[in-house]
Amino acid sequence: MDKKIAIILINYKDYANKYLVDCLAGIRRQDCFDNIDLYIVDNSSEEASYNFLSSQAPEASIIRNFTNDGFAKGNNDAIRVALGVGSKYIVLLNMDTIIDDRGAISELIRVAESDKEIGVVQSRLMLWPEKDLINSLGNNTHFLGFGYCNNYREKFIKSDNLSNIDIHYPSGAAVLFKSEVLKEIGLFDESYFMYNEDQDLGWRAWLANYRCVLASNSVVYHKYEFGRSISKYYYMDRNRIITILKNYSLPTLILIFPAFLIMELGHVYFSLKNNWFFKKISVWFYFFNFSHINRIIKDRKKIQKNRKIKDYKLIDKISGKIFYQEIESSALKIGNYFFEFYFIIIKFIIKLFRF
Repeated sequence: MDKKIAIILINYKDYANKYLVDCLAGIRRQDCFDNIDLYIVDNSSEEASYNFLSSQAPEASIIRNFTNDGFAKGNNDAIRVALGVGSKYIVLLNMDTIIDDRGAISELIRVAESDKEIGVVQSRLMLWPEKDLINSLGNNTHFLGFGYCNNYREKFIKSDNLSNIDIHYPSGAAVLFKSEVLKEIGLFDESYFMYNEDQDLGWRAWLANYRCVLASNSVVYHKYEFGRSISKYYYMDRNRIITILKNYSLPTLILIFPAFLIMELGHVYFSLKNNWFFKKISVWFYFFNFSHINRIIKDRKKIQKNRKIKDYKLIDKISGKIFYQEIESSALKIGNYFFEFYFIIIKFIIKLFRF
């Protein structure tokens, strides 16, 4: 293998102190390590964090951001550098991942090159230390924009042949992008800051007629924890709305709008119950800001102009049911029956009229 591979890690404050040693060990044991250029983006960079990264990863190019620019911009900063020096593949890894298998990155590349229509490949993410339990077999999108991991905390059955199966979008914790695909569809939307940026980018890949797939034999372990802070619910809620506004066709947006309003009422109830009502109000106010709306409209026009396939070809890759492991709610479970039925109806209309 003589093609250049860029691997990108993001650090924030003491994150590297907790996770970098194990993550680096996995990268260094890869059978394609001689072809890897390692980039570490240090968000909120301080002398202590920079010195630690330099001492632990002398082979890495360290990009210092003196403010916390978030997951999206942090990765974009490194991706731009990697594209500028001719990297063929861009691999994003969370720093809290561990790779045991020497061929995990090579397997991502093998799958990527197995079909010219494949543009994005996710590793099989397993939990750590519960190594027999799944973190993500790719991610799914509910038709109202909620994203969630497929098969979360289920046991992986080795006899299942899951390699090269289509997924709606990849987890940014362990994913490969072909460089030419990123050059065509663009990088992460930096306004997201965190959450759903991988969903948006995967969706844009599909609209440009590139497949997002799972490489089941590329195994990466993830020390996954979901912090239940109010600010994270804010970003997840805001960003899923931005994502559907940008990526759906206008007829599809009209069809989902009644269900969207009903879900918003449900979200108000949920926010009151969980003490983040004012964050929910902040989400709504975000969309009353002209500069925000203007940016979303500009992004949407570009995506819709460049799209190569219509919604009716993608709609089966989207779900009518929310399986949202971060939120436990009996009301949500009941609501799933309604939303699944609603989605069946609008999916029929979308396919009938080929929107």
